[in-house]
Amino acid sequence: MGDDGVSQPSQDQQQSQGQQPALVIPQRTQTEERLATSHAAEQAEALGLSINPTHVEDDGTVNVPLSPIFSSTPNQINRVNSMDLENYFKGPRDMSKHSKWPMFMQMHGSILPSMIVPLLWIGVWSSAITVISKHVYSLGVNSVLLTVTGFVVSLGLSLRSSTAYERYTEGRKYWAQLILSSQQLGRLFWVHARENDPDKKKKHLLQTMTATNMVVAFSIALKHKLRFEPYTAYPDLMHLVSHLDTFAGRATEEIAMHHLIQKKSFFKGVGEHLGLSFAESNPRKALKRACKPLGNLPLEILNFLSHYVDNLVADGKLPVPMQQTIAYNNLAMLNDILTGTERVLTTPLPIAYGIAISQITWVYVMVLPFQLYNFLGWVTIPASIIASYIILGILFIGREIENPFGMDVNDLPLDIFCDQVADELDVIAAQSMDMEMLMSRIETDRNKVFYPASSTSFVAWMYRDEEKLKQAIRRKPQQTFEQRHPPESRGGSKASSVSTGSDLNV
Repeated sequence: MGDDGVSQPSQDQQQSQGQQPALVIPQRTQTEERLATSHAAEQAEALGLSINPTHVEDDGTVNVPLSPIFSSTPNQINRVNSMDLENYFKGPRDMSKHSKWPMFMQMHGSILPSMIVPLLWIGVWSSAITVISKHVYSLGVNSVLLTVTGFVVSLGLSLRSSTAYERYTEGRKYWAQLILSSQQLGRLFWVHARENDPDKKKKHLLQTMTATNMVVAFSIALKHKLRFEPYTAYPDLMHLVSHLDTFAGRATEEIAMHHLIQKKSFFKGVGEHLGLSFAESNPRKALKRACKPLGNLPLEILNFLSHYVDNLVADGKLPVPMQQTIAYNNLAMLNDILTGTERVLTTPLPIAYGIAISQITWVYVMVLPFQLYNFLGWVTIPASIIASYIILGILFIGREIENPFGMDVNDLPLDIFCDQVADELDVIAAQSMDMEMLMSRIETDRNKVFYPASSTSFVAWMYRDEEKLKQAIRRKPQQTFEQRHPPESRGGSKASSVSTGSDLNV
């Protein structure tokens, strides 16, 4: 009788029935199962999600759901109402969504919301300078300062923007490499790794699926690490690494759920939408509250994958040396991606540059009304606001994309990248189940081997001699060229052209 109340056949009974001894998997006690279920339910409730509970049927069969209701990598930017304030001004932006508004009228992704307060302040400041100059004492000065300081400000903003965009593009390159390595490891595990022992094929499939999940878990763990989320009790990660003994997993058991999931107050949320620095939370708060070593979860997952590849090589499941080299090279690439993204995250523009550029820009904007009043009068107010929007906009954009792994609208959509890794590995795994039938599918009438030059099938070509097949191969380039470039498009006539289409179909 198992811990869940379901009777299990003994090993002697299995052997007497001619069955192989089942793989012994340690089961959790009922108390541990209830604690784990309540733990997941508490988190799901806090996130507004629901999970399928495990239950026992009337015949004693344990019904365990394959996965929770929520996605393995829930996309935070999917929304029912496109005008939802929380999702409209926070990101990352969903690249698949299309807006019909002209670019200059679009708000989602614009820096304008975070500039409302600075522009209001500039409006009040320029209005005060203009009113005092008009009715009390003229505060206008020579505009030569506008020319001299403008060059310095442009250099500072150029440095800020170019450095931030370089970090953005570098972060995207690393995630593109991660997707590439994941695809190559998926093909290696499912296509090249083979188990020749029929009695071990089922175990091999489960092990391969586990290794595939570890590749997905690596990308998700890396996403959370780059967002300063060091634990494992996240909906998209907990079911992939719960069976691993990791530092992050042990640290997760020691913390309360409300430390992982905290709801923001209304004023704090509004302040973040408006870009107020004093309203922004410390992203490293979870790291500082840790009561146990957090380790490095992506690195620990990478250790598991390395051990799995070692076992494949030792068991002779990867007999080709080139395949072994590809496996280890991709593991090394994942390690390079881990360290590279950490470098991008932890190496911003030096703080001295950041402070100096910000101070110089604000000083330039603040003295604009003094230099514009003698020429523009009352128009100084809107002119100062417009000029401040242009100058401060470039400064704020550089600050937003400096960390491309965050949750701002213009940050990289890491959730979508993780979904892509998971979906493509599922495709590779599903397609590999039919690899043994590939040759039989080649030899069918649906295989048009010389398309578009000929619609003759594979079976029909098998009835022709080898010489005709060689002639068809030699004529295919000319036939394909004539189909893509008809004679009339080349200035010729149909009568003067020589078509070889009938030759290939003979």
